[in-house]
Amino acid sequence: MSELVGWSESNGRRWVKNFKEFLPTETKLNKVMYNMESLRIMKFLKRLNEEGFSVMEIKTILSSEGLPTNTIEEQKIIDNYRVERVIKDFSHGVKETIPSTKYMLIPYLEVIKDGRTYSASEVTERLVEYFKLTEDQRLMKYENSSDTIFLTRLRSVRYSLKKENYIEEVNKLSYQITNEGLELLSESKGEIEDEISELERVVDPLTVVKEKLNELRNELADTLLKHLRTVHWMKFEDIVVELLTVMGYGDGEVTQRSNDEGLDGVIKEDKLGLDNIYVQAKRYAINNSVGRDVVQSFSGALDGKGARKGVFITTSHFTENAKKYAERLESKKIVLIDGIELSKLMIAHNVGVNSSQTFIVKAIDYDYFKDE
Repeated sequence: MSELVGWSESNGRRWVKNFKEFLPTETKLNKVMYNMESLRIMKFLKRLNEEGFSVMEIKTILSSEGLPTNTIEEQKIIDNYRVERVIKDFSHGVKETIPSTKYMLIPYLEVIKDGRTYSASEVTERLVEYFKLTEDQRLMKYENSSDTIFLTRLRSVRYSLKKENYIEEVNKLSYQITNEGLELLSESKGEIEDEISELERVVDPLTVVKEKLNELRNELADTLLKHLRTVHWMKFEDIVVELLTVMGYGDGEVTQRSNDEGLDGVIKEDKLGLDNIYVQAKRYAINNSVGRDVVQSFSGALDGKGARKGVFITTSHFTENAKKYAERLESKKIVLIDGIELSKLMIAHNVGVNSSQTFIVKAIDYDYFKDE
């Protein structure tokens, strides 16, 4: 299946391992086998990865939206979450214009009051239209977080309405208004406002857990970055090549330690090495930034290899001039990864870290209750 998707066998095994709960299987002659639907899903995962999404981000998307059933739904999800469209700079002004959970409670019921069953993504689209949200409002993330404000609030609304039996989950991530929900819409303005006040006090325990986990992740990222700044430079090169390999970009290797022409590693995207990603790794102190001249030198090294793709990773940070230089390149693509992003990527892909404790949250298996 890996070859059909377009991955190397090792990359394919990693992706199957990470997403096995999303892949349907068939049992033939006492053997568990994947089918054409599994292949379609794996190809969709590869598309998401090529758009720049990490394994953890893809899992978050699938947990929120569910699995798309056709190419149209796949494209809609990609368009909605595409990295290039996400607003990178947090804005208090934009945040203030995004509907709060309080003001989304009744509209949520309004857009599904016809009694039909709607998927989570369909409800999202209807509410976006209801509130006439701009792309900035829809995609704005919390400051120093990967969580989208609108979708986070929407999930909170969904939990509150479900908890108080105003909507029911009739299938995985598919919802329908209940009789109680319809009755609420018919209540007087005062009664509705009183109920909204009650609903606001309903807190999703998973939200509380997630906030605490984010605190732990940030603390871990800081500690990890401190260790990265103290490891031997040769070990650091090994780490960044391993990270990019685990992320699924291809089979990586560190270049020869001397006469490396300013290139510390190479990731072979295909078995024959027809399309390579070259890596530069700089283990710098926090106050030693990477300037334009260093990035430009790396660009020249790529030219010497006839390469079009490069990743520059540092434990410090890049100057604005360095970032602008990389953004303006037309004949090649150079991705800059600073220390903060590096540590978060290592945590997301389990490089240099291990699991201390694992907590499992279980949910209803709707397929189990279906008739044969």
